[in-house]
Amino acid sequence: MIKSMTAFSRVSKTCGTITADVTIRSYNSRHLDMALYCPESCQVFEEDMKKIIAKAHGRGRIEIRLSIQDDAKDLDQFEVDEVKATAYYHALKKIKEDLNLSVDITMENILSARNVIIPSKKEQDLENLWEAIESAIETASTHLDLMRREEGKNLFSDLTARIDYIEGNLNQIEKDAAKIPLIYKQRLMERISYLISDTEGLDPVRISQEAAILADKSDVSEEIVRLYSHIKQFRDILDSDDSQGRKLNFLIQEFNREFNTIGSKAGNASLSHMVVDLKSELEKIREQVQNIE
Repeated sequence: MIKSMTAFSRVSKTCGTITADVTIRSYNSRHLDMALYCPESCQVFEEDMKKIIAKAHGRGRIEIRLSIQDDAKDLDQFEVDEVKATAYYHALKKIKEDLNLSVDITMENILSARNVIIPSKKEQDLENLWEAIESAIETASTHLDLMRREEGKNLFSDLTARIDYIEGNLNQIEKDAAKIPLIYKQRLMERISYLISDTEGLDPVRISQEAAILADKSDVSEEIVRLYSHIKQFRDILDSDDSQGRKLNFLIQEFNREFNTIGSKAGNASLSHMVVDLKSELEKIREQVQNIE
């Protein structure tokens, strides 16, 4: 079953006091391209997180955003920079003595210095941190995969209907193409009649030969056979379990090449219009295929 490359997933997992919130968005891309946005404390796990995502997803631009909340009561602590506080006190004392000031040096004066009291973070429990992250990433990746598969079902139905439409019209093109020899014979007779007034003396065998030569140059039977083969291959790829996007994209190029050849050889306006219609349908298929992993 095919998978879409566009999807969204959001998961929150808690382990002990640590809660990991993960949001994953995926977009179209020719290759697997992952962008991870996470706190500095989690960057040590970056490669492990990407490996988890890569297990389930083969293509697409995948953006992972991770946020961490630790509800431990003793997490936020403060510490005093004693060296800076002492230096600042001596600086104030020197100013007081040099200027012969009578004011006292107070606690408020010391605390007015920047970064004398600074927050210190308790070192996080990496084991619990990774446990929460791993659980959130794995669940989010699974949900993303399910959404991509669900969207893939819609793409499958749409592409199947469009390839059926192409096959049905190709049957009509095949019937119309069989009339090409007669069309060229009639055109040849009309041109000869225009050039000369008497066509009774013309050799009908020679006319048939010339018409056959023109018809052979405009024969599209090989192109039609290849198109039927492409249609079968298209359906086989849709039913396969492998990544199908690149294969289908290449196959569409082959479809387009055959349609262009048939269009250039078309012997009448009706056939040309049918080819234009099928090329339009093929373009819609190409747009949808860009979403397939």
